[in-house]
Amino acid sequence: MRSSYKILYQGGTGEVTEKKSRFIACTRPVKTEEEALAFIEEIRKTYWDARHHCYAWVIGKKGEQKRCSDDGEPAQTAGRPILDVLEGEGVTGVCVVVTRYFGGTLLGTGGLVRAYSGAAQEGLKASAILTVQPGETCSLTVDYNGIGKIQYMLAQEGITTLNSEYTDKVELTILVPQEKAEKIQTDVADITGGQAEIVKLEDVYYGLFEKEVLLFPD
Repeated sequence: MRSSYKILYQGGTGEVTEKKSRFIACTRPVKTEEEALAFIEEIRKTYWDARHHCYAWVIGKKGEQKRCSDDGEPAQTAGRPILDVLEGEGVTGVCVVVTRYFGGTLLGTGGLVRAYSGAAQEGLKASAILTVQPGETCSLTVDYNGIGKIQYMLAQEGITTLNSEYTDKVELTILVPQEKAEKIQTDVADITGGQAEIVKLEDVYYGLFEKEVLLFPD
């Protein structure tokens, strides 16, 4: 069984202030280390006059690739706390850069950890995180006598119709969650007396964003 996972779908910016030091967190979806490094460099240029640009990224469906950097802050006070926030949220495909403008007062290790963690959390709050789930697309062909029953069943099960074609029969392309695949096959046969044909097309991952269905490669 394939598992669901969470990705950063849209980036954002959040900020916290601690004893006059500003911590600006910028997030962006990334698929590769090269994309993450390019984003970090972009932030360095945007906030060129800042003292620190600390970061963390997590890449891969299972978060296989991870890296973090304190960028001159005391060890384990910046990059690791940012990464801990990402791991705690369980989100992947994400890079977070927290830029610090020094406010003149030393924060100590505890204060730095809280500030960088807090900024990363604010950055994620300003972003869009999407749960990506395993499913499959199927072709469902039925005659006009059975289409009403089919459409009612699909609505009851919360199955999304991606496309429909009306010729001498009705052919629907539907998106079926992984855990409902066997049930839908059985239900289609039962309610049409075996007159409808349902064929699996491909395994996919999908997510819902503002009521829009988004498909991702398997």
